Amino acid sequence: MAGTESELETEGAVATLPADAWVTIVWNDPVNLMSYVTHVFQTYFRFPKDEAERRMREVHEQGKSVVSTGGREQMEIDVQAMHSYGLWATMQRADA
Repeated sequence: MAGTESELETEGAVATLPADAWVTIVWNDPVNLMSYVTHVFQTYFRFPKDEAERRMREVHEQGKSVVSTGGREQMEIDVQAMHSYGLWATMQRADA
């Protein structure tokens, strides 16, 4: 059983528990060009070009890519940003 928050801090445990982690997933769609998806990943997430292209290929070939991980509020912001770029994105709890 995990201790209290102060006990965890005292023991030097990781502050973010797996239950607190969320991910943003971008899904493949038949509308957006691969070059545009790469551009969005570079622009919004500030991925280097090779990383943006790798994640774009995941979206295209595997149907989805996890593009960010963090707290729920930040993932909500990232999902909304992807929607504003016209990409299909959702969020879910990270796998433990």
